[in-house]
Amino acid sequence: MGSHLRDRFSREQDVEVPPFEDAYFSQTEKLREVLAESITVVHLAAMNRGDDNEIYNTNIELVKKLIETLDSLKIRPHIIFSSSSQVYLDNPYGRSKKEGERLLEEWSKKNNAPVSVLVIPNVFGDRGRPFYNSVVATFCHLLTHGGMPQIQVDKEMELIYINELVEIFFDKIKNPPAGFERVEVAGTAKAKVTEVLAILNHFKECFYEKKVVPAIANDFQRNLYNTFLSYAESADYQQPLVLRTDERGSLFEVVKQEKGNQIFFSTTKSGIVRGNHYHTRKMEKFCVVKGKAIIRLRRIGTDKIIEYPISGDKPVVVEMPIFYTHNIENVGSDELCTLFWTNEIFDPNDSDTFFEKV
Repeated sequence: MGSHLRDRFSREQDVEVPPFEDAYFSQTEKLREVLAESITVVHLAAMNRGDDNEIYNTNIELVKKLIETLDSLKIRPHIIFSSSSQVYLDNPYGRSKKEGERLLEEWSKKNNAPVSVLVIPNVFGDRGRPFYNSVVATFCHLLTHGGMPQIQVDKEMELIYINELVEIFFDKIKNPPAGFERVEVAGTAKAKVTEVLAILNHFKECFYEKKVVPAIANDFQRNLYNTFLSYAESADYQQPLVLRTDERGSLFEVVKQEKGNQIFFSTTKSGIVRGNHYHTRKMEKFCVVKGKAIIRLRRIGTDKIIEYPISGDKPVVVEMPIFYTHNIENVGSDELCTLFWTNEIFDPNDSDTFFEKV
């Protein structure tokens, strides 16, 4: 959360974030120095894995240390405290968050100071620590590194994406309360652990095996896919393409999307014509990015030929309507480079491609 908040603040010209390290909690003067200049304090620090007593005591001491330092400085900045939906569970982490809420509410009312307690559901997103922050982080790490995720307890989770949560924090910073407030942050998605793992397994299959962009049904799946990709090794982001070359030039598929949409690219030698076919359902668009060409279209069963002289110097997109046979000819002296888009992935067993000269 902290790194994402810092990134969010970096996009604002009137927000300054002082440097802070975990060690400052044990360095009184450093902590005083940072807090003395702060208008808003976002308290995210907490332990959520380890010995039960250590978790509880550490989290309580962090809150007490913050309050004691503010009192010694006689300042009352707006405190935003990240609590958790686990306050409703009987575990050390949840109990420590509940007690932290109580201490801050008491301090707020005693000093008439602004405090916002945000009760946050399960958070997922890039930079989450596997085996520590969330089950999503653990699953993503394992699936991108050859591991086999195991489900201990299958339950429905209320989830919020880190970018969505950061905007809630940012809104609270801009609009502090007059006194104490406790806000139940609503999740933006609900899913069982098995459902999340099934989606992530599908993403793995699409990315590593099929080399296609998965069909994304909603914002939650988009956010989950971006999270999944963030755990892959940097070497995985570069994926080789299959180059098909013949006497006309070369062609390769650039991006394929599951259940439709494909972008491919071709080079064509001078004087060569590609195409001379039509489609009955497939949508296509052509865009010359380098060289000179003429694209020709003719509605089958008619004699009228439509010509589009085009150049990569002034790129345009040309639509290929169904039942229009079409071709593209390199009329320049240099190699022709063309980008193509179609709404479906090429299937040699059902290509919807019928030969007919323009």
